[in-house]
Amino acid sequence: QVQLLESGGGLVQPGGSLRLSCTSPGSRISFTRMGWYRQAPGKERELVATITDSGTTNYGDSVKGRFTISRDNANSTVVLQMNSLKPEDTAVYYCNRRNLINRNEYWGQGTQVTVAS
Repeated sequence: QVQLLESGGGLVQPGGSLRLSCTSPGSRISFTRMGWYRQAPGKERELVATITDSGTTNYGDSVKGRFTISRDNANSTVVLQMNSLKPEDTAVYYCNRRNLINRNEYWGQGTQVTVAS
């Protein structure tokens, strides 16, 4: 059973930074595309960022230049560094794993990020 455990959410002031981490305990993340998505109240879930096992990244337009995704395959961890946060970044952030071979997909339970003064 693949698990995704997120951490690092919380309350931050506009302009501040947060670092989200997602681990997949007991499971290697080789041959996967890892990513973060978010869902704000009343809105659909949207792409934040993804990273392939070769390190290719993709970002949602609203976070380009502010957020950075990275991965550590040895520790089965993916990190989202969020800088210059805005109130509109407020959402529940979900870790996502897509296996590149069998296309199985998994989601974490989500972590709340609130940007407010």
